[in-house]
Order: sequence, then C-alpha cells, then structure tokens
Amino acid sequence: MTLNLISFAIGLTAGFFGGLVGLGGGLIMIPLMVGVLKFNQHKAHGTSLVALIFTGISGAATYALNGSVDLEAAVLLALTAVLTARFGAHFAHSLAEWKLRKFFGIFLIFISVLLLLKPYFAGAAVVTSCVAKILIFLIAGGVTGFLSGMMGVGGGTIMVPVMVLLIGFTQHLAQGTSLLVMVPAGAIGAFTHWKLGNVEAGILYGLIPGILIGTYLGGNFAHAISDDGLRLIFAAIMIILGFRYVKASAPE
Repeated sequence: MTLNLISFAIGLTAGFFGGLVGLGGGLIMIPLMVGVLKFNQHKAHGTSLVALIFTGISGAATYALNGSVDLEAAVLLALTAVLTARFGAHFAHSLAEWKLRKFFGIFLIFISVLLLLKPYFAGAAVVTSCVAKILIFLIAGGVTGFLSGMMGVGGGTIMVPVMVLLIGFTQHLAQGTSLLVMVPAGAIGAFTHWKLGNVEAGILYGLIPGILIGTYLGGNFAHAISDDGLRLIFAAIMIILGFRYVKASAPE
C-alpha cells in the first residue's frame, strides 16, 4: 500500500510537469525512482518509459481537446522515432550504471538550458519549404527516438524546440504534438527495456493512475496560465540534479 502511494505521488508530480511543459515527465520520474525508491539507473529508465506511454495518451488527448495537436507532424516524427527507440534502449543497457548516470546528468543540464532559452524561440528563422519541413520532422524524430530509448524520457526536449524554432509552431501546438509522438516511440523503447529486464512492474499500479491524473491537470493548466515562473523553477531543479548526476564516477 505504501509503495502504491509513493509511486502514485511520483506519477502525479511527473505527469503534472510533463503535461505543463510537454516533456513527458521522465525528467522528474527518473531522479525520484532512483532517490526515493532506490532503483538502479537502468531500471528507472525502463520503468519511466512504460509510464510515459500513458503520459502521451493523457497529455495528447488534453491538448487535442484544446486544438493543440498537429496529426501530420506527429506521424512524420513518429515514423523515424519508432525505428531508433530500440537502439537507444540497447545502448543504455550496454552502459555501466555510472556512465548512464553521467550521461543523464549532461542531458538534464542540456534540457534546462533549452527551457531557459524558451522565451527566445519565437524569434528564430522558420522553414517554409514543404520538403525541408518533412526532412526536419524525420531527422528530429530519429534523434528523439534514440534519446527516448536511452534516457527513458519522452523526447519533447528535442521535438518541441525544433517545432517552435524551425517550423513556426506555437508552444502549445508543439507540446501537444510532442506528447502524441511519445506514445509509439515510448512503447517501442519500453518493450525493449522490458525484454532486457529493466522494468519494475510492481510500481505501475500506483504510477500510471498518478501519471494520467497529473498529465490531465498539467495539460489544462498549460492552456490557462503562464508557465514562465514554473519553467524557471523546473529548470533550476534540473540543473541541480544534473550536476549531481554528472559527478558520478566509476567504482573503485
């Protein structure tokens, strides 16, 4: 019972932040699974990906009800993401845990920088060529799938800036589309991690309901209020966590 309550709280927190900023929630779930539930890094990444399938379903549905999902863009992104997600999962499994922790820390800091630069996204150059847009979606999807499988996250940190900076999507439209892509990409990565033994099924009973409720609340809040203050707090926390992970070293 206690484990279900803890996992529910983790899912609720991760889902809310994920729905609010369109990042899936893995950035919150993984540190909490490692710090609170004492999971090893590989198991945290694999279990996070299973939960992110439900983040994507709940979040995309919430954004779609507000008219903030581009189905064509989601299909193009997902085409290559589902091909590369399993390679990312296998690559993560091949790494020593301390190396995976260090990579995850670098990834957290990189994401935090992107979040801090978010107000400047709107001034970037926008691609107008239809062929160029298709190529950008396919390339971004491939990179997203690999990172999703490797890092146990949804991949919105790559997709959202690309859609806003290069394609000219609004922030809400980019976040909603990103959440939809997380469903197929996350499913492939999660299945691969499950076969590798990196999924802790016992906490899913609490985690998934928390994710569904949290993502719904976060997605609705994203359309109702400004997320600037929360984004800055989120980025600050991620930077602190990132540096803690980066300091991971090989065991003697």
